[in-house]
Amino acid sequence: MTETPQRNRPENPDKDSTGGSQLTKRGGGDPATRGRTTIADGVVEKIAGMAARDVVGVHAMGSGLSRTFGAVRDRVPGGSKSVTRGVKAEVGESQTALDLEIVVDYGVSIADVARDVRENVVAAVERMTGLEVVEVNIAVSDVKLPDEDDDDDQSEPRLQ
Repeated sequence: MTETPQRNRPENPDKDSTGGSQLTKRGGGDPATRGRTTIADGVVEKIAGMAARDVVGVHAMGSGLSRTFGAVRDRVPGGSKSVTRGVKAEVGESQTALDLEIVVDYGVSIADVARDVRENVVAAVERMTGLEVVEVNIAVSDVKLPDEDDDDDQSEPRLQ
């Protein structure tokens, strides 16, 4: 007589391995663990961009060239401000890394602004996505001087 192996079945289907009663579950466990959630890079970039802009001392995001193109795009009917300007995210299954390019206001401590941006971005991204932020690299590309015209906020065209 040969024995046929059992396929991971408990001896008694109504009892768990400790001998206690077990309710029969359909679908294999907690509903919250069924399936997979993926988060696009753009989602993380938007969250990080909003969080960085909330920090006092951050004047704008992105390099001068990207801000110029963004200002033109913002003036086109139907165009909207790009929240992701100056933000690049790499998203994995459970972690993300971010690169930010910022313009700071003249007179602020760049080290303090960078620290505050990191803290705000990490807190917002981890809270909203559940991803672990492994690094936030910040490049300060410019300083906004008090007497400089602000290309992004120009309300009147230069040519008449």
